[in-house]
Amino acid sequence: MKRFAALFAALDETTGTNEKVDAMVRYFSAAEPADAAWAVHFLAGGRPKRLIPARKLAEWAMAEADVPDWLFEESYHAVGDLAETISLLLPDAPSSSDRPLHEWIEQRLLSLAGAGEETQRAGIVAAWRELAGTERFVWNKLITGGFRVGVSAQLVTRALARTTGIDEGVIAHRLTGSWEPRAESFLALSATDVADADISRPYPFFLAYALEDAVETLGDAADWQVEWKWDGIRAQLVRRRGQSFLWTRGEELVTDRYPEIAEAARLLPDGTVLDGELLPWRDDRPLPFAQLQRRIGRRTLGAKMLADVPVVLMAYDLLELDGVDIRERPMAERRALLEELLARPVLKHRFTISPIVQGEGWDAVRQAHANARELAAEGLMLKRRDAAYGVGRRRGPWWKWKVQPYTADAVMVYAQAGHGRRALLHTDYTFAVWDDGKLVPFAKAYSGLTDEEIRKLDAWIRRNTVEKFGPVRSVKAEQVFELAFEGIQSSPRHKSGVAVRFPRILRWRTDKKPEDADTIATLRALMDQPS
Repeated sequence: MKRFAALFAALDETTGTNEKVDAMVRYFSAAEPADAAWAVHFLAGGRPKRLIPARKLAEWAMAEADVPDWLFEESYHAVGDLAETISLLLPDAPSSSDRPLHEWIEQRLLSLAGAGEETQRAGIVAAWRELAGTERFVWNKLITGGFRVGVSAQLVTRALARTTGIDEGVIAHRLTGSWEPRAESFLALSATDVADADISRPYPFFLAYALEDAVETLGDAADWQVEWKWDGIRAQLVRRRGQSFLWTRGEELVTDRYPEIAEAARLLPDGTVLDGELLPWRDDRPLPFAQLQRRIGRRTLGAKMLADVPVVLMAYDLLELDGVDIRERPMAERRALLEELLARPVLKHRFTISPIVQGEGWDAVRQAHANARELAAEGLMLKRRDAAYGVGRRRGPWWKWKVQPYTADAVMVYAQAGHGRRALLHTDYTFAVWDDGKLVPFAKAYSGLTDEEIRKLDAWIRRNTVEKFGPVRSVKAEQVFELAFEGIQSSPRHKSGVAVRFPRILRWRTDKKPEDADTIATLRALMDQPS
């Protein structure tokens, strides 16, 4: 635990990519395999399920620290993070444990699942008394299910590749899917025999960067394949040895949640892997993403839901054919093989293939981009015809060119502290628009401001708080912000009656007064535009 906490501190203290990778390489080179396996799990985004209610943890911490409820609440409001608040209030540990990370997780944390309250309390308090400083903070993050650190799965893969000497793509492939944090799993990452892929395992996803310059800077338009960019769930469909597996980009196996796709996959030949997008689809057109959200997370789907929100796999790419990995072949060749595969009579009515934008030259591409919303697309994808299917996000071969987002001016009405290095600053905001003379919240956002603006706004929030609701502050309705969002749909679950997709702050409109903010009618009018 000491070594893992030191790694956490090193990663948290730097924003440099190389420094983060170096820190992980040092850790993986020295840690025992069982510890390294759990570190990989947590660094790549895995989190243990919260086993104990937050209120119970707070009660036990108050008793252990001998502080009254009001002082704990005030401390929590100031810090904004439960794990950090508990770490700061608890007395110094009389000793420091050298117990390895995997024992802390497997014997001290996971063993609390299903235990009685007294057993859980004794286990948690004992841990607090054995851990100090950053180790205690990391432990609290793990038991609250809130552990996160500023590294991506791709950086973890890069560090492991450097540590093991195995190609980064092979490491990424081995980590994708049902990888479990065990010592033997970590040791298997460095196996020189690469023919070890589980039949269910998908390939690492290839991702695009946002287009930064004019499309003409990409060279000859004839060198690029241009497709529509759809708003769904990126997925891979794997068909091997008579079985089908549907994986999302988030490495979640969702085959049972999309039975229509699983049924269609039975018609694919063995040794086939398709890359595509799960889309709610009716009448040759995608439904709003909000419709797909009705199905997300449901383990059981009734006949009515399947009928109301039918789903297709919009196929983008062919990664494996007849059991052979064809990712290194040129995009144009893979596309031709994909079209040939899905043109088979038994398949062509079961899958949808991503259409290519027709026309010659960049003028035709620009016109397609301008018309994207009419087709319910987010924009365009530009892929070099000679490009291989890579791993992770790489500049050059693939670009995404999204349409301009919707925008609205809104008033900030609530604020909440952030996490990690921003735990002492209010960085999470709720925004409202006018509806019949009242402000109605409709969106939350936490990105888009500079560090200087965040500090300035935080000071204003503290001076203009009206009420406190736990870590949330209600503030005077005075500050106006321009928000951007990708889509907007009706939503009976929200008080405003609308739900927006991917809201973020464009700018702080200090030139506008609250009464200048938009109305709910303005937002609803956006729903009448092509989207």
